[in-house]
Amino acid sequence: MDKLRIEKAILIGHSAGGTIAVLTALRHPERVQALVLVDPAIYPHESSEDWVRYLSFLPQLQHLRPLLVRSIASDGISIIRSAWHDPSKITSEIIEGYRKPLRAENWDRALWEHTIANHPLGLERQLDKLAMPVLVITGDDDQIVRTEQSVQLASEIPNAKLVVIPNCGHVPQEECSREFVDAVTGFLDGIIS
Repeated sequence: MDKLRIEKAILIGHSAGGTIAVLTALRHPERVQALVLVDPAIYPHESSEDWVRYLSFLPQLQHLRPLLVRSIASDGISIIRSAWHDPSKITSEIIEGYRKPLRAENWDRALWEHTIANHPLGLERQLDKLAMPVLVITGDDDQIVRTEQSVQLASEIPNAKLVVIPNCGHVPQEECSREFVDAVTGFLDGIIS
């Protein structure tokens, strides 16, 4: 933002990007005009990543690291399908778009480093400090960050607005793009005008 000479911005974060957007707003509230949180991963939960992080420190696992991380290249399709309410809408172009980052050099190392560095931030205990306008958007069938978590989040942020899109999963910006754009545009119209 400094390099682009942007004093204040509206941050939009999806899933783990929602975590980054909230963290940024808490650390630099003077720089954030508003937040749009799309199926945001804010609440801590015990996951397979916790075990991966623990096991990652074992010397025996260091040589298995590439195999574990590269399995996402083949298993990732099932994750994509679980992110959509209606997987029949997933086209080959969409799948290719998800696979594209997996062709970047050292993508597997970057994902591994991200996984072992990830840790709870305690953001859920600081939500009352968010004083800027906030919109929380979720699909009613989110199997990745459960819809109930987004509903809870919206209720714990002062004056937050909540939009639950029917027949939609974890990626409303892709699966239900018209409804998503309408929700974001309506929210932004009230802030920018």
